Amino acid sequence: MTKHGIHAVAATAAALALSAFGPIPSGAASPHSRTAGPGPTAPARFVPGPCPKTPEPIAALSTARCGFLEVPENRARPGSRTIRLAAAVIPATSAKPAEDPVVFMAGGPGGETFDDIPFLVDSGLNRDRTLIVMAQRGNLYDRPNLACPELDRFSAQSVGLGYASPQAERLMLDSVKKCRDRLAADGIDLSAYNTTENAADFADLRTALGIPQWNVYGYSYGSDVALTYLRRHPQGIRAVAIDSVTPPQIASLPWTWSSAREGIENLLGACAAEPSCRSRYPNLRHTLTEQVRRLEAQPLTLNARPPRGGDAVKVVLDGGALLDLLVANAVPAPDVPAALEELAHGRPERFAQARAAGSVQVVGQTAHGLTESVACSEWVPGSTPSDVLKAGRRAFPGWPDTVLAQAPQLPFQHQVCRIWNVPDRTSVQRVATVSTVPTLTVSGTFDTKTGASWARAATRTLSRSTSVQVPGIGHWVVPQSPCAQRVLASFLARPTAPDTACVAGLTPKPFTIIPK
Repeated sequence: MTKHGIHAVAATAAALALSAFGPIPSGAASPHSRTAGPGPTAPARFVPGPCPKTPEPIAALSTARCGFLEVPENRARPGSRTIRLAAAVIPATSAKPAEDPVVFMAGGPGGETFDDIPFLVDSGLNRDRTLIVMAQRGNLYDRPNLACPELDRFSAQSVGLGYASPQAERLMLDSVKKCRDRLAADGIDLSAYNTTENAADFADLRTALGIPQWNVYGYSYGSDVALTYLRRHPQGIRAVAIDSVTPPQIASLPWTWSSAREGIENLLGACAAEPSCRSRYPNLRHTLTEQVRRLEAQPLTLNARPPRGGDAVKVVLDGGALLDLLVANAVPAPDVPAALEELAHGRPERFAQARAAGSVQVVGQTAHGLTESVACSEWVPGSTPSDVLKAGRRAFPGWPDTVLAQAPQLPFQHQVCRIWNVPDRTSVQRVATVSTVPTLTVSGTFDTKTGASWARAATRTLSRSTSVQVPGIGHWVVPQSPCAQRVLASFLARPTAPDTACVAGLTPKPFTIIPK
């Protein structure tokens, strides 16, 4: 799903932005700032300021109240320097909004947060409540910004390389080292960019804004942050909604294979359940396996234009690239059976064009520094490359080991983490959240990144939880499903008794049927 593919709705006057909870106490210190050792860390405070100047105008920011949350970079380190996190308070469109706002926790880690605002607005997040958005530490518009242009440039180049080729590995690790060395030379404490600190930042934000109680909505990595926040800072949380769930206690590198398997299997199963799709593509599982094997043995090299236009670029399609495109939802789910059928008959254009899309990168937009600090301290420790390969073999028996040796969308991650060199945090992060706070989980059956079944791991210890699975939707469900939007709105209105009836009648969108 391309960001900014939807149009932001009009917002109400800026004077209403803080009507739910009064003016921002810009100099207020937060009680979540802690003392470690002989010297205190700097107190957190919110400093009003202009809204970020985004590459594409975001209508909701025209009436928002923006600024920075100032927090210690490392709360466990006395005298830690202060960092600034960009935040926006977006007014509700209702004339009589609820008193408890909703705060958004973005996916990633490292994804650009303000870019998500149009999706949130079009999904109705600020219809009845003030919507609060804050970029997680290290993101674009934060200070410091942990962007890695080196990795963006590598990503653009990598479409013309074998997915897990020695050349791709060498170039990627070189880019990682250059980025890490540059950030470390700037004095950035990379060990402080983690989920515990992200959660504490949101706790400080609520207090600094003077909000007695709010609701939380997070998706993907944002659900990891939300569950960590609920576990460590439950004060002031009215309800928590998590979309495309990543339970902290099970988030690890080998586990990525189970999500890839679940999402792909659900998609193939939905085709088999649709008579026209089953008739036209009767052996889709076999086709997929054969194409992965064939491409890994004999990669295709061809020229393809990015979907949004521009000059054709060289792309390499091998088995690893094919899997990566499927996990990334680079080909829309309704088109996947047709794309696989075409590929099997010598027409790779859909996948080639999807691969070419990676050649167009917004350099400096993604905070890869946060991505690697979280992955290397929380997801990778405790596993070996052998564990990843074994998980891959369980997920897709018979596929080439050269494909299965790389965790989906995280190639060479063990090697990356040896370079990134941050402490193992699994003992404090891989912990289940136990809570009686009302919680909603929303999952898509076609999600190949955070499989729908992952939600069950989270809800086992959330005694007042409601779970829904939306058929035929992939990663980040709410913006893609009007039904999920209604369920979320109902949950925020009545956290212990949301109306989920619309889910029962849902089916996946019809699959694309091409002529024989």
